Amino acid sequence: MIELSHYLILAALLFSLGVAGIFLNRKNVILLLMCVELILLAVNINLIGFSTYMGDIAGQVFVFFILTVAAAEAAIGLAIVVVLFRSRGDINVAALDAMRG
Repeated sequence: MIELSHYLILAALLFSLGVAGIFLNRKNVILLLMCVELILLAVNINLIGFSTYMGDIAGQVFVFFILTVAAAEAAIGLAIVVVLFRSRGDINVAALDAMRG
């Protein structure tokens, strides 16, 4: 049987991996988006773990909405990356300040 502590340990590992990836990687936009997805996945695992532990389905409903927002974020983020790559030839995050009006 999977206990609540197993859910929380896995979520903490994923969350810390996502935060470390954001702080260590400052150049690649795709890796930054993947790290944000890891953080959202950690939140989802926490919600599912607590939902299972409490015997309530509300946490799983919130997970559905978070997955919807994460899919929209990934689609819009990748569309921006594609447009940026077509116009500039690279996707360096440090060079994005040149887009200011």
